[in-house]
Amino acid sequence: MSEEIFDVVNERDEVIGRAPRSEVHARGLLHRAVHVIVFNARGEVFLQKRSMKKDRQPGVWDSSSSGHLDSGEDYDASAVRELREEIGLSVAQTPRRLFKLDACEETDAEFVWVYRCESEGPFTLQPDEIDEGGWFAPAEVSRWMKERPKDFASAFVFLWRKLAA
Repeated sequence: MSEEIFDVVNERDEVIGRAPRSEVHARGLLHRAVHVIVFNARGEVFLQKRSMKKDRQPGVWDSSSSGHLDSGEDYDASAVRELREEIGLSVAQTPRRLFKLDACEETDAEFVWVYRCESEGPFTLQPDEIDEGGWFAPAEVSRWMKERPKDFASAFVFLWRKLAA
């Protein structure tokens, strides 16, 4: 399998080049990602536990679905693709955009659009990406994150605090 190619962007999130995933991460180059937060009718949020096979932040809890944009891909298309690839959720329309995070240390040099959608599941988890998943009450996530922030991916902690504010 060939290595993913990402768009490299400047501090205004404008594409200035392309580079392989490994180079982008090794050099700390600015790039793009999406996070999609899935809620059910009871108001619970679905979280995934990242696979121990992941090269970045393995074994920690994260957004329902998240991932990098492929080179040439826009944020909305990536959000739809990541939902399908990671948790098997096909959506008829792009999830609702909530807010955008600027690239920073907490996001691992990623500009991130955060989306929200509703679904009851069940989901088909991609085993190379996700070890397990579960539904949690938002207050439970906030309490857990306050007590043990290292249980979560850094970008998820950053975006959850903004979402829960």
